[in-house]
Order: sequence, then C-alpha cells, then structure tokens
Amino acid sequence: MAAVIAQDPRIAVHRSTLADGRELIAFDDADTTLGEVRRIDERDLDPRPATAHMRQDVLTGDWISVASARQNRVFLPPAHLDPLAPQTPGNPSEIPGSYDVAVFENRSPSFGPALAGPDVSPLDLLDATRSIGLERSLPSVGRCEVVCFSPEHEGSFGTQTVSRARTVIEAWAHRTAELSALPGVQQVFPFENRGEAIGVTLGHPHGQIYAYPYVTPRTERLLDAIDAYGPTLMADNLARELDGPRVVLRGEHWSAYVPFAARWPVEVHLVPHRHVPDLAETTLAERDELASVYLRLLRGVDALYDTPTPYIAAWHQAPVHERRDDVRLTLQLTSPRRAADKLKFLAGSEAAMGAWIGDVAPEAAADALRAAIEGVQV
Repeated sequence: MAAVIAQDPRIAVHRSTLADGRELIAFDDADTTLGEVRRIDERDLDPRPATAHMRQDVLTGDWISVASARQNRVFLPPAHLDPLAPQTPGNPSEIPGSYDVAVFENRSPSFGPALAGPDVSPLDLLDATRSIGLERSLPSVGRCEVVCFSPEHEGSFGTQTVSRARTVIEAWAHRTAELSALPGVQQVFPFENRGEAIGVTLGHPHGQIYAYPYVTPRTERLLDAIDAYGPTLMADNLARELDGPRVVLRGEHWSAYVPFAARWPVEVHLVPHRHVPDLAETTLAERDELASVYLRLLRGVDALYDTPTPYIAAWHQAPVHERRDDVRLTLQLTSPRRAADKLKFLAGSEAAMGAWIGDVAPEAAADALRAAIEGVQV
C-alpha cells in the first residue's frame, strides 16, 4: 500500500466539509498570500446520490459502473456560474472561499461514496473482481475527487506557475496515500482531461482522481506483459528508451519520451528514473523537479501548433495491494491531434477490435516535440 515518504512542510493543508458532508481539502502554495481563516459552506444542498453499481462484461471480465447521477453534471457553464470558482453571492459554487489548490469529493461520482466493509480482506475483494460469471453486479465502492488547480475560470495544468504546479503534485501525492488506505480501493488514478475535443465539460483548470474498487483493464494488461517478459520489464524498457532517438526531455529524476509503439499522434511518457510505484512514494526532490519538467512538457505540446492541444494526462500508478515492485509510476499524455486542423477518431479497427493504426511515426513525433520543448520557458 502507498506510504508517503515525505510531506512538504511549506505546503499547508486545510480540511473541512461541504454542506452535504463531502470532504474538502485545501492545499496552500509555498508562497501563498491566503490567510489561515477559511469560509464555511452554508449552502442548502440535496442529499448525496446513492452509490452506483457496476456490472461485469462476461466476455472480457471488464467492470462497467452504471452511475446515472452523472447525467446531471454541469456542461460548459459561463464564468459567473463556474462551479469550481470561489463562491460569490451570485454563484453558489462548490468551494466556499478563495483557495490555491482545492480537492473535494465529486457530487455525482462514478465510484462511492460507499466503501467496502473494513473486515473484508483486500485480496479477497480483488479475487472477487477477477472472477467471471453471468450477470454479476457489485456496488461501485470507492471515491471520486475533483482537483482544482486554480481559482481562475480558464486554464490547465500547463498554464500554472512552478509554485502552483508543485502544490498540485503535493496534493496528488497526499490524496494517493489517503485514498489507497480506504477499504476496498484497489487502484488510484489522478488525471487531467483538457479541451472540448476530449469531452471536457468544464473549462476551469482542474483534474480528477478516481479510486477504483478493482485493478483497471489497462493495468491488468500490463501485469500480463510483466508476467510474460519478467519483473524487469519496465526498467528495461526505460533504459532502452533513454538510449534511443525518442527522448524529448531529460532531467535528474525524470525523463520523457515518445514510446516505440505510440498509438496516438501525440503520445509521451514521463517516467521517474528510479523505481517508484506511485506519486505518494516520490521524494520531495523528485516532486520539486517534476513541477518544472512537467510544465515544460505540457507547454511544448501546446507549442506544436498555434492553438492549445487537447489531451488526456493519465498518471498510471501501481495497484494498491499487489505488484508494487513490478509496476513503475508513469505519466501517459495522449492527444488525438494529428495536424493543426485534424483529429484522429477511433473508428472500426481501434474502437471495435482494439487494433491500432498509427498516423505519425513515433520518431517524427519525437523530433517535432523535442524542437517545440526547446523553445518554451518555465
């Protein structure tokens, strides 16, 4: 299970609850201008929706959470009704007052708010999700959180300062550790969706964290690959990539590269040099460097074209209760943008069969991204 190696004493943490009982956690920048006093949420809110349920696809073993409450989520609101901005008399948003970085439980979650019983073995729960049977259904236990990178209405992670980026990284590490300790949670996934082309419904700079009650299909495939190759798979792959032509960014603790078999027109992996299973187990020095390295990468991606590039930034972390010495923390950034005015859509081969066809040679993509990164400043 994840264990925080260190917590940055420069970044203060404030806990409170929203009017319906959901948890709100504020993280202050090291150079914050905010005071200690925080406003209380005084809204009159409806009760939280019941925990969703998930159904197993018997042909694949995959679990699908059926969370009907998500149909009611806000869709591209104007700035004066931004639900992630600080509350005002005309905007009863989710966050009572000003903040630097704020994390709160999603009002319409795909998983949770219910958790597994504390007396049930985590490995027994894991075995239950890997069994196959007809019309199997389980509660969608777990937790979903929203991570607000800034109180501003527009932007993304890449538009933040180095200090703010460092605060968000500290929040990711903090939440990974705490969510990993919740009963029934098997994997913790921080991510950012950026751009309407990806399906973003809020322009406010934010990401999310899902705490799943099972090990996700993507990670199950990785575990199968490790079993077929051997426990050094991820270390050997990183060593080969760092010695090859697709490296786009290299630091003391982190490097980024376009993978040998990239699926997307823009696809980059950002990986720590030493084996780290998740963000909670990174050191303060690793988090410090990540703040600037990650910003350089994101700004390089935006420098590829004249307009911001839509992307999904996915932090793949090791399962909570198994294989932590095998699975290395990896940031996978992908974008469907294959030209300034063209997107890659998943058609028959990719969507139906999972058989991908690449539009751009990974070496050419690496050359373009490396040149773009060289021109950006952080």
